Amino acid sequence: MLTTLAIGNYRSINHLVLPLGQLNLVTGANGSGKSNLYKALRLLAETAQGGVVEALAREGGLDSTWWAGPEASQRMRRGEVPIQGQHSSEAKRLRLGFATEDFGFAISLGLPLPLPYPTAFMLDPEIKREAIWGAGAYRPSSLLVERKGPLVRARDDQGWTILEQHADSGESFFNIVGRPRQAPEIGELRAYIGSWRFYDHFRIDREAPCRQPQLGTRSPVLHHDGRNLASALQTIIEIGDVEDLTEALEDAFPGSRLDIDAPPGGMFSVRLHQQGLLRPLGGAELSDGTLRYLLLMAALLTPRPPSLMVLNEPETSLHADLLPALARLIIRASQRSQVWVVSHSRHLIEALSACGECNVLELEKNQGQTQLRGVGLLDEPMWRWMD
Repeated sequence: MLTTLAIGNYRSINHLVLPLGQLNLVTGANGSGKSNLYKALRLLAETAQGGVVEALAREGGLDSTWWAGPEASQRMRRGEVPIQGQHSSEAKRLRLGFATEDFGFAISLGLPLPLPYPTAFMLDPEIKREAIWGAGAYRPSSLLVERKGPLVRARDDQGWTILEQHADSGESFFNIVGRPRQAPEIGELRAYIGSWRFYDHFRIDREAPCRQPQLGTRSPVLHHDGRNLASALQTIIEIGDVEDLTEALEDAFPGSRLDIDAPPGGMFSVRLHQQGLLRPLGGAELSDGTLRYLLLMAALLTPRPPSLMVLNEPETSLHADLLPALARLIIRASQRSQVWVVSHSRHLIEALSACGECNVLELEKNQGQTQLRGVGLLDEPMWRWMD
């Protein structure tokens, strides 16, 4: 389980270290930085899949993701002098990291140094430092795997072993180290990060694939856009917890019953029997809110729970009356996976906050900087960057 998340120099986040629990609710006013926190977590996930440079390119490049505010002094924070830019003696770095009960990981990205030959790729992000260390805050003595520029090395019983001397500057050591036996921590963390799931863009428009019959295949994991909804629900019915599925449906739509039309041709489609109707409703007939709730059910009741599941504004398109049922569904899912919910819905926030184990992280802006409300630097979890 993630116990700490640390972000430095990313958009509205100059410095943020968050304490995490099994169920986490990220909330705050519009513009407080919820989306930036969510995007930073996705960037971390991209490191294990070899796509962090491409992900930054989709955001406009590394140069457009830097913290946009000044290196504020104490006098500037107190309002004694105007907010203004200051010359920094440190190199610019985007820093992302996390800690679990067993390991810590951090990555530092920056722009390349000037080259002796001309190139059009001087804005490509480079991975300057990466590290995996043992439990607790980073310290040199706890390092297990370290990357400095092109050099990657791992610690063993005899000391340090060189794993790679010419690592590609745009690829994480999760993707370039081909000898995992010499650094089992790399393989373990790669699998851990690779299992994270993000749901923030279910398609529920009229042409959405989940509204149309789809070729059915066993699907223990719902696709991020929900295209395999019918297959995912049928998989839960056959090998998952069908009692939880039935209970969650009854909780949201009393008297309803779900079945999956799976004819010999293999084209699966959703059928929802609702109380008072003489025939079931197909995917094309379901309201946006009903369809979205079915998608959330399929995601949260997966037969293959991930190490981390992140839901970004799951209340979208849902009526307020459905949010208590959604909260109970999320709480049930958090018993099997660590769950993040990013939301600004008052009803969902109240329903989740009523759970005694919900870790509420309320963000706020202070002089343009995203911070955790009510938490000062002395209250943050212990965290040190390796650079």
